[in-house]
Amino acid sequence: MPTDDVKIKLEDISKIFGASGRNKVTALDFVNAEIKTEEIVCLLGPSGCGKSTLLNIIAGFEEPSSGTISVGGRVVRRPGPDRAMVFQTPALFPWFNVKNNVILGAKCRGMAKKDYEEGARKYLDAVGLRGFERHYPYQLSGGMRQRASIARALLGQPDVLLLDEPFGALDAQTRLSMQELLLQVWDRFRPTIVFVTHDVEEAVFLASRVFLMSARPGRMREQIDVPLSRPRSFEVLTTKDFVDIKKHLLSLIHDSHSAAGAEAE
Repeated sequence: MPTDDVKIKLEDISKIFGASGRNKVTALDFVNAEIKTEEIVCLLGPSGCGKSTLLNIIAGFEEPSSGTISVGGRVVRRPGPDRAMVFQTPALFPWFNVKNNVILGAKCRGMAKKDYEEGARKYLDAVGLRGFERHYPYQLSGGMRQRASIARALLGQPDVLLLDEPFGALDAQTRLSMQELLLQVWDRFRPTIVFVTHDVEEAVFLASRVFLMSARPGRMREQIDVPLSRPRSFEVLTTKDFVDIKKHLLSLIHDSHSAAGAEAE
């Protein structure tokens, strides 16, 4: 992985919803970070700390109230094909089969049929859905629907893959399987990944670095390196290095909650 190639740069990002008074909510407060090319970063923090808002700003779905975000050296002002999002729910069209769901965006963007047909085969194979191309969403498990969503995102060959708690609704076994799949996909295609989660173990398992955010207003509280070797599989979950990093993060979160409780009193 390049050591000096910054893919995503966040400079003093703030986001305020509502004009004034009781309706005014500061979701993000002067967030600064740099994410390198091919890096996997997890945004970790409590509900309401602005993780998803920050992801939407990177995607170009939201504009910051102040500050600047750039991807690949270009200021982000709107969504673009260099960034793809995988949401909490798969958001597949029920009247399209798996293949047609995967290729729909590419067709709408005007990609040549030869390219999106070839791409669909490659990415459906990469996420383990070969043989399910003609199945409809109602015929798939939750994990399989998210696999289709990931394949759809990858078909545009984005530089940056943004994931907003995509495995949060899955059972523990399926969730671990999907985490391993995501790491395999990253190892094969090497996008820069920004992954939102509130699960400490998931963050440590996936990330090169964990960005720990404070409660609202969301601030970048800590950036913790995860120097675990790759490729990673479930066996790493019981190693001392993994447990030590997880314990450190849990300690930071506990201390933060304790301080917040003391201030409230």
